[in-house]
Amino acid sequence: MSVAGAGLEGGVSVRLTTADGRVRAVSVQVRRPAAARALCGRTPEEAMRLVPLLFSLCGTAQSLAAAEALEGALGLNARPHAPARALLADAEAATNHAWQVLIDWPARLGEAPRPRELAALRAAAAALHPALYPARDGLRPGGGSLRPDRAALAAAIAALREGVERTVFAAPFPTDAAELERWAGAAGTPAARLMRRVLAPDMAGFGACRVPALEPHPAGWFGERLSADAAFSEFPRQDGAPAHTGPLARRSAHPLVAALLSTHGPGLAAHAAARLVELADLAKRLASQADRLKDAEPASDPGRTGHGVGSGAVETARGRLAHWLRLDNGRIADCRIVAPTEWNFAADGPLAAGLAGAAADEGLAERAGLLVAALDPCVASTITIQNED
Repeated sequence: MSVAGAGLEGGVSVRLTTADGRVRAVSVQVRRPAAARALCGRTPEEAMRLVPLLFSLCGTAQSLAAAEALEGALGLNARPHAPARALLADAEAATNHAWQVLIDWPARLGEAPRPRELAALRAAAAALHPALYPARDGLRPGGGSLRPDRAALAAAIAALREGVERTVFAAPFPTDAAELERWAGAAGTPAARLMRRVLAPDMAGFGACRVPALEPHPAGWFGERLSADAAFSEFPRQDGAPAHTGPLARRSAHPLVAALLSTHGPGLAAHAAARLVELADLAKRLASQADRLKDAEPASDPGRTGHGVGSGAVETARGRLAHWLRLDNGRIADCRIVAPTEWNFAADGPLAAGLAGAAADEGLAERAGLLVAALDPCVASTITIQNED
């Protein structure tokens, strides 16, 4: 049997072979267009115009990673723009989490998705860029002319926060496992109903494995590995082994997530709770980030000749994203990207390890689909289950 489908933009194919009531073999294959190759041969300006077109789901994060890499290669100091960039990246991450919670989760429950609510959150997030950079020039190497409009920022952040609180939680977000069970049991929103489902005994620990979390390595750590080995883009390793990245990797120390990890391990319940914890936190911390903003000018050109290397790293909803590139004569001669999908859907990564040996009963397709969604590929996915009995 097959579940879901892969589109022309690429896909993740998961093939499970079952026998004697268990998953005996797992094959995970990622097929993605060579987007980094499309940036080679282009000037920095051309590349920055192209990046958001190549990466529609996380165009802001991809643009920020590319800009940071170009700044390293060009010797530009854009540190004064860091608070504004963090605000933009977090707002995009919040809306990507919201897509999962308002579109994907209801569909998995057999309910109608909530596109209107998602559109309102995206509109609020989109209002942040012009409220920070009136000329809409913030996503470029060196930054733009940062002139925060405090009133517009406050209105957009309030709309985003209130929208998340109303549509996702509809109540104060739980702070411990007991509150989580009560909130989920009340089933007031699709998020609560999905959480109730994954807290069930047959779900909570599904997918738990021993693949470690990806550490929050700096951009240089990725740059060293990407520059030394082009294969790192497709087959990344941490200390010679696979790793998982995303909400669970970042939020494992949160008391609520830690309690679920202690009880069920890093399975579906911990993954879902970590996403909700992060979404609630992102929606709240945007205001504190806005308080730290100051006016800033674009970074001044140090007069380099267009030769150099640089790397950039940004946290996205799906995990840690990194770019590395090399400039020759003012053009990108080489560019390499490692995205969260390559970590989470490696052939021996957390998905494959979490599915190996799982019970092959009538609920396997649903549980496997939920685990794929929890690890959150940025492309469509297909799950095929073949029973050898």
